[in-house]
Amino acid sequence: MADRQPPTFDPKDFLAKVGDGRSIGKYRKDQILFAQGEPADAVFYIQSGKVKVTVVSKQGKEAVVAILAADEFVGEGCLAGRATRMATAVAMTDSVVLRLEKSAILRVIHEEPAFSELFIARLLGRNIRVEADLVDQLFNSSEKRLARLLLLLANFGKEGKPEPMIAKISQETLADMIGTTRSRVSFFMNKFRKLGFIDYNGGIEVHSSLLNVVLHDYPHIAGTPAESDEPEQ
Repeated sequence: MADRQPPTFDPKDFLAKVGDGRSIGKYRKDQILFAQGEPADAVFYIQSGKVKVTVVSKQGKEAVVAILAADEFVGEGCLAGRATRMATAVAMTDSVVLRLEKSAILRVIHEEPAFSELFIARLLGRNIRVEADLVDQLFNSSEKRLARLLLLLANFGKEGKPEPMIAKISQETLADMIGTTRSRVSFFMNKFRKLGFIDYNGGIEVHSSLLNVVLHDYPHIAGTPAESDEPEQ
């Protein structure tokens, strides 16, 4: 009788279940996954929901580093030798998150090539997005940066179907992420709504037509100033 082959390792199945060094937590909106300065002893995998990553300077100024969605990892800095957390991760919506102890994720990275491939792919995707964010900050107007951010938050351009309805997010947070003032974000959000690119309905509903702002110029509304005409506040 032929020897039975060991079952094929499925990384998606591994990330969906509790097990040795793995636990699943349900986080309410605004609940902290981990805080800046705490011991870095685990990696988190977002099964559902959205998570905001922030950093606070010594002067007390907070900056939003990233907003992550389902199928993304956060807290992987512990694998690079960081003893403490460099940032804080907070649930932006009700979220389900898998916690992988450092020893558990290191073991599966070493033993399972399929998991290593998935993990590296997610990290490379994040790195590419960070580079794109830097280029966006250096070369694009704040109007285009806001449009791009809204499209990213709605998952346009990612695998699978977009999720046009973005959970409620403050204009202060949007301003922090694109490096401008809340007044400018308010100005552009109103402009996008008048042009039919977005709607407000308990959240922000993003339409694919918003891509026009990122890809090419579009007609301005009569009576609205160009970006350079709007005063900084």
